[in-house]
Amino acid sequence: MDVTISPGLYPLHRCKTLHLARNAQGVHNVAGDIDFSNYLSEEFFDAHLTPLGWQQVDNLRKHVHETGLSKKIELVIVSPLLRTLQTAVGVFGGEGYKDGVDVHPLMVENAGKSIRPAISSLYCPPFVAVELCREHLGVHPCDRRKSISEYQPLFPAIDFSLIDCKEDSLWEANYREKDEEIATRGLKFLNWLWTREEREIAVVSHSSFLYQTLGVFGNDCHPSVKSEICTHMLGSDHSTINYPGKIPSGPDLPSDVAKKKLSNDGAGK
Repeated sequence: MDVTISPGLYPLHRCKTLHLARNAQGVHNVAGDIDFSNYLSEEFFDAHLTPLGWQQVDNLRKHVHETGLSKKIELVIVSPLLRTLQTAVGVFGGEGYKDGVDVHPLMVENAGKSIRPAISSLYCPPFVAVELCREHLGVHPCDRRKSISEYQPLFPAIDFSLIDCKEDSLWEANYREKDEEIATRGLKFLNWLWTREEREIAVVSHSSFLYQTLGVFGNDCHPSVKSEICTHMLGSDHSTINYPGKIPSGPDLPSDVAKKKLSNDGAGK
């Protein structure tokens, strides 16, 4: 007897569809592949995208438009770090911005060492920056954000109003957020998403945040799905549920580097 897997028992009016994206390759990823200790360098504070990262953005943008997702997504939620902001506007933003158009651009020209033209906010969903979906907090300078007052001129059409503190009050130099704390933060983020009226939402976040958050639900999924969402890189070139594009090699934040630093400093909470 043939058995067809049903789409699920939950009524559609009680469901939301989340389109999850990790930031494209950042300069910290490249440096970390060469030497993990580079993740501790202030040189990569709030890391920006590499040329390959921007190529990944362009490829994913093409996929989003070819599949029709660009017409379905009602809201883009983005982590307020430079690499996620660049990824989000590059993938889900409007077409090229032109001077004289009476709307704020999503990103101004050359923002964050991008060598990219301005990106329009026309004919695209609203963008909202949310602290809850930030990357693994603490120790690594690449995960410490700038002041919101520095981001606003670079990304004028992104809504930063949900961020209470302009300065980064979450990142600590000598305390590395525990995995279970990331998962708790992820559940809080998902509960907040339920308060939104939008049903098709794109979330542009980070490797460790997505891994820890999705891992909480791994046992509730079909094994074929669990094998993908519970992989640290969130899929592969052969993935059946993810965009089959080139994924940056190596996790964003090798925790052994942070743990070694904390051990050497005698820190830890």
